[in-house]
Parts: sequence; C-alpha cells; structure tokens
Amino acid sequence: MGIKFKVLRKVFFFLLFFLLIANSFLLSQDNIKISREYLNALIHQTRALDGNPGIFYWQNHSQYKIDANISVSQKILSGKENVIYFNNSPDTLKEIYIRLYQNFNKPTSSRDWVYDQKSITDGVILNKISIGDEEIDKEKRTETSGTNLKIKLDKPLLPKSNTELYFDWSFKIPEGDNPRMGIYDASTFFIAYWYPQIAVYDDIDGWDKVDYKGTVEFYNDFSDFDVNISVDDPTAFVWATGLLQNPDDIFSKKNSEIFKKTSEEITNFISSKNINDKDFYRSDRKPFHYKAENVPDFAFSLSDHYYWDFIDYEVEPRRKVRINTAYNPNSKDFYQVCNIAKETIKYLSDEFPEVPYPYPSMTVFNGEGGMEFPMMVNNGSEDKYSSTVYLTSHEISHTYFPFYMGINERKYAWMDEGWAVYLPQEFQTRNGEGMDSKARTVQNYLNMAGTSYDLPLMILSHQLRSPAYRVSSYQKAASVYDLLKNVLGNDIFKNALKEYIREWNGKHPTPYDFFSVFNSVSGENLDWLWKPWFFEISYADLSIKEVNYEQGVIRIKIENTGGLPLPIYISLKDKDNNELLSISETAKVWSNGDKVIEVIKDIDKIISYIELGNKYIPDINKENNKIFLNN
Repeated sequence: MGIKFKVLRKVFFFLLFFLLIANSFLLSQDNIKISREYLNALIHQTRALDGNPGIFYWQNHSQYKIDANISVSQKILSGKENVIYFNNSPDTLKEIYIRLYQNFNKPTSSRDWVYDQKSITDGVILNKISIGDEEIDKEKRTETSGTNLKIKLDKPLLPKSNTELYFDWSFKIPEGDNPRMGIYDASTFFIAYWYPQIAVYDDIDGWDKVDYKGTVEFYNDFSDFDVNISVDDPTAFVWATGLLQNPDDIFSKKNSEIFKKTSEEITNFISSKNINDKDFYRSDRKPFHYKAENVPDFAFSLSDHYYWDFIDYEVEPRRKVRINTAYNPNSKDFYQVCNIAKETIKYLSDEFPEVPYPYPSMTVFNGEGGMEFPMMVNNGSEDKYSSTVYLTSHEISHTYFPFYMGINERKYAWMDEGWAVYLPQEFQTRNGEGMDSKARTVQNYLNMAGTSYDLPLMILSHQLRSPAYRVSSYQKAASVYDLLKNVLGNDIFKNALKEYIREWNGKHPTPYDFFSVFNSVSGENLDWLWKPWFFEISYADLSIKEVNYEQGVIRIKIENTGGLPLPIYISLKDKDNNELLSISETAKVWSNGDKVIEVIKDIDKIISYIELGNKYIPDINKENNKIFLNN
C-alpha cells in the first residue's frame, strides 16, 4: 500500500509539473512569466496559484537568548548567544549559514559605495562556536565569505528537528557615517545588525547567501528574542525591540510605578525636570532585560542624557501599544514626535491599511538618517515639521512591510519600500502643512522615469545600485500601487491589501503571491498591468494624437507612447484657461493591449485648450499633452 501511494504521488507530481509548465509557457506569451523557483514551489505545493500559502507551506524559525555587554568608553560590544534553530522544512540540512553583518566594516569587504574610513573595523571576532555541547574547530568547519559564515554540520539537521548553537563574539562599534547604526556622541549609540544571525532557508531559494554590501536590507525568519543588555555607564538607559521585563530592577520605586502605569496622555518620563536626579535609577540596577516574540530582528539604542516621552494607545479592544520617543534635548522637532508617532499608528490601524498595529511597542530614537527595525526606528532631526511627519510616518509604516509580512527585500525591495512610501501618503498630506505627498512621489519618480535607470521592478534588488535601486524600490513602486487602487477602486483595493496581509503576515510572500492575491480578490486577471510595470522596460508617456471637435462632439485620440498603462485625465478649458469639463479613465482602458484609444464626449461649450494628465499621473513628456483649438 505504501509503495502504491508513493507511485501515485510521483505520477501526481509529474502531471502537476507538466500542467504548470504548460501554464507557465502560456503565461509567458501574453502575460507574466513564472520563474523556475516559484514554479518549483507550486509543484511542491508550498505556494498556490490563488495567492494563498500552499498546503505544504513551511518556514524555519529560531529562539535567541543573548547576553550583550556594551563598553561605552571603549566602544566595544561583546556577547554570548544561545540560539535554537528549528528546521521545519522537508530537507536535511548539511550546513547552516550565519550572517555576520559587522564584517561589512572590514577593510577588505565589498561595499556599494566609497566608505567612511572612520567606520573601518576588524569586523566580528568569533571567540567560540559550539553546536550542542561540542565546540567546533573554526578552521575546519567554517567558511567565511563577506558577511556570510557557513558552518558545516558534523551531524546533518534532519527535517522537523532542531539544533542548538552557541556564539561568543565581539566587535568594535563603528564610528563615522555608518549605515543603519551609529555613535552620535560619547554616550549615545544605536546598535543594529549586531548579533550572529541565522540566515533564511526557504522554499524558494534554499539558503539566502546574498552578501550584505550596504544597500539591500532585511530578509529574516520570525524568531523569539530574550536579551539582556549590560552597559558600563550607570546613568544610560537602553531602549530596544520588544518590552522591558524588569523595570523594578532598573528604576527607583517611584519611577518604576510611573513607567508601569498606562498613560493615555504623553508622559515626559525623562525631561529637564528630572534628568539629573541621582535616584532616578536604582544604584544596584541589573542588566536591561527585553523580550520580543515572533519578530524578524532585534535592535537597541542607549544614551545617558536623552529625554524620553511615552504614551499608550489602544489599537484594538484591550490591546495597547507603548509608544516611546528618546531624543536629544537640542532636537527641536522631536518634542512633537511622540504625538506624530501615536497619530501615525492610529491612522495605520484605523484608516489605511486598517490593520491594527501588530506589536506591543514602538520607539522612535533620535539618531541619524531614517532607518526602521521591528518596534524601533532611528531618525535624525528635521528642520520642517512636514519633514518630521514624513520621516516618522514612513519609518513606522515599515512595521507592516517588511516586518509583519516577512518580505525578502534583498530580492524585491519594492515589496516593502514602495508600501512604506504609499501607506502614509494621505496621513502625510493631511498633517504636514504644505505637503502633497502623492505629487511628491510622482515627481521623484519622473526624475528618473524613462532613463536607463528606470528598470523593471522584478530585477533583483541586490543586483541594483542607486539611482536605479532607489527609483525602483520607492517611487516607481508607490506609483504603481496608486495606479492599482485607481483601477480597482478604493474598497476592492483595500480588501485585497487586507487579504494579502491576513494571508501572509508572519510568512514570506513573493511577488507572485502578491499578484495572485490581488487577481483573486478583485476577480480580475491583472496581468495586463503586472507585465509592463514589473517585467518590461517601458516608460510613462501618454500623448494626444488627434482631436476632432465639431457639432458639439469632441473626439480625442490618446496614444500610449511609453507602453505603461496609465490613468487618463483630460481637462477641457476655455480661452482663459478655466476648466469647463474633465474626462477621467482608469488605466484599465489599456488592458486589451491597444496603443491608441479614442475618448468621445458631448459638450455644449466652446473649448479653446485641451490638456492631458495631472500632477498625480506620471508622464515624462508634457509637451505632447497640450492642444490649442482654433475656434
């Protein structure tokens, strides 16, 4: 019976493989082409054509227990880490890949830009690696390539089993202009990409072996973190991913009670009034103990002179989020950031995407630049209030993409950066005085649109460098999401997005899963849109080809010169440039492949001027968008 079942199963997979190959061939002619690795996932039923996870979908995860020590004076981080790695895959693993991100700073490492010499270090110093109870010989059992460390397993890791690894390591905390982390003054640090991290092993590529060179960012499994952080500065506080577990061991009794109390108004926990209080912390305080569950990464920050505001916001019944801001007293804009952060989380939870903020905390730390991590962002100060609104809301929006959704932004950064641009646009326009966020996005896209840097979105992100990386990941992606909403309508678009989030949060969706969910929920085959925007070299350019205006009827032929399906907006104006009438069509008018369409409209007014497009529709050539009529 067992043999017959195996034979039938092989026959089934053969037939499925044949059908999918045939389907893939058909799709490649007129619609989107399915990649070989995704096709393999369909065959093994870890993915499904309807966009849902397949019946055999799996993913691995880890449990980290880390003790970290920071020497503020020496600028050294040392740590001891126990990690249990769970192999939920059907594969036997003969090796494990570890990310040593700080090797990025070594003199010999490959980087995507000319590097600040102040940031050069010796990288990660591995004092000890153990698997189970056995310390391994690093010379014989490991291979290092850039930021990746391969550990050869003496005993292969079988399917549905786990193994325990131990690391004793240290590194010099880089100074200078370092991406995603930094030293901002003698006692203010933001620490990220810092611990030996098990790389992702998935059903699409196997081990993720992409070397970190500075541009591409996250692709991590969902893991649990139990972290103790010791700092040799007795007056420094540590903010981190997750929740502080031991406030009674850190603060004086009075301050511990304030910290633990729910605050529906902003609490100035550390301010000019108490920052010099000698009894703010316990004299015998213990290491900071943080826990975070089912998150893709862990980051932390510290300072001994930053102010600290917090507020609690109820994102859904009986669940509140602790929102913190930690900032330099000289940073003028950050006194308002706690409220901006709260309003951002409220908007994302209640309006768009209308998915409750999924984590128990958020800390906006006043460091440098703008960089996201689970439950933490590292933001510099801005001169304009509108810029502070933009930066704060953009980085917090990353909570959904890539973190809640487990995006592989090393391959497809548009799957997270594009959404982080798009999700808060209405919020930014509403709250940032003088800001039109959508128009800004379109204009930034047009700066590169149609050039050799304007490449198909499906080109792997780790193969790109700026400006091609930037325009694809941010502006072009956000522009096509807005176009997609225009095609589907607000309700269907939001329902499709929420279904995508519901099905794939805590997992690892690919672009094909995204395409399929939107096709499925909308009940439409949107390949006419996916193909030119994501797979082809096309550009945004509509033009007025011909106008016929007589006997109260106007006929306007619009040509799609660039090949990208775009919405149509036609403004009919009088001799004084006043708009008499407008005509709008969604990008769906191009869905049957026509290069020219005709718009016909009855009108009983005298038209002098016709203009195609508006500031929300990308178009690289405005010169062919205007026609003056001789009346």
